[in-house]
Amino acid sequence: MTIPSTPWPPDRAAHAIARICKVNHAGEYGAIRIYGAQIFVSRLLWPRLTTELGELRAHEIQHCRIFKEAMPSRGARPCRIMPLWSVGGWVLGFVTALLGPRAIWACTEAVEATVHRHLNDQIAFLANRDERLRQEILAIRDEEEGHLTLARERMGARDWLARRLYPIIEISVDGVIWLSTWGESAKMVRDLDDTERQA
Repeated sequence: MTIPSTPWPPDRAAHAIARICKVNHAGEYGAIRIYGAQIFVSRLLWPRLTTELGELRAHEIQHCRIFKEAMPSRGARPCRIMPLWSVGGWVLGFVTALLGPRAIWACTEAVEATVHRHLNDQIAFLANRDERLRQEILAIRDEEEGHLTLARERMGARDWLARRLYPIIEISVDGVIWLSTWGESAKMVRDLDDTERQA
């Protein structure tokens, strides 16, 4: 079911759409950095993982390009905290790779589950506002869901390490998304919740 669009003024909605493009571009770049660091470590320690991680990274590169191409026509510029996405992503990928394959897949699960939630919010928000971008995000969400499923299959039941890593990574990703949109992501969710309750 499509959630009806909330009555945001057109200029404010356009600003929110620009921020969606911006934060998604930054997030995909952060994912590229995570996988890049994990591949770097895995070549030395866990070589059997490099092929799968390389495939996931290739998907993120494609997603990043899609959002970069969507930005100019919507008045979006690259995120000001791209260095945080870059350094944070690389450090997260490097540390989890050092901790082992289960930590790598726990990282993928936590990141992808958090991103999946935000993409669902964006898809609902974009209904009747920007159908082309909505369709692009729908396709990307489906591919990211494949990453999430793969991570869960590879990891199996969460062990003590995964249970500790998951909330830390989830909070970190939510936090950097909030910073990248100056709270617009949280406002979007609140408005969608209000609309759903009124429907």
